[in-house]
Amino acid sequence: MLSKNLEKALNKQIRIEAESSQIYLAMASWAEVQGLSGVAGFMYGHSDEERMHMLKLVKYVNERGGHAIITDLKEPAKDFGTLPEVFQKLLDHEIFVSQSINELVQVTLDEKDYATHNFLQWYVAEQIEEEALARTALDKINLIGNDKGGLYLFDRDIEKLTVESAATDGSAM
Repeated sequence: MLSKNLEKALNKQIRIEAESSQIYLAMASWAEVQGLSGVAGFMYGHSDEERMHMLKLVKYVNERGGHAIITDLKEPAKDFGTLPEVFQKLLDHEIFVSQSINELVQVTLDEKDYATHNFLQWYVAEQIEEEALARTALDKINLIGNDKGGLYLFDRDIEKLTVESAATDGSAM
């Protein structure tokens, strides 16, 4: 059974994940209108992924005797400026989500809810990957600068961009 305090904290994270999905959906739409179909596909995929993160939390809260609350969401931006600005906003947002997950993990430790602590470890590892992916994409965009050929190749290849996080890599150092 979840404590009321932890249920409230998990519901806050549900909202953050839902808003993340909306932000990436808005970024996808912006990119599509800019003719960046690869970036749009990347962002559509991230939007879906964030929605799945939200659903996983919803089910967990309800399974543990709480009540997952679905709230209204803040409207995301419609214009994102330049491609480097888009990916900087993506990175900044992922850092914000990581901080929120870390605060949630602290609540589980304070409340000695080790089942929820264990459940959240997936989110901790996921955020390491999300931040690394956003940093990698931003680094590539910054390397390209104003090179239109480089931008074309980036847009073509972005949907295949992956990173292997040290947190989830099974190999020993």
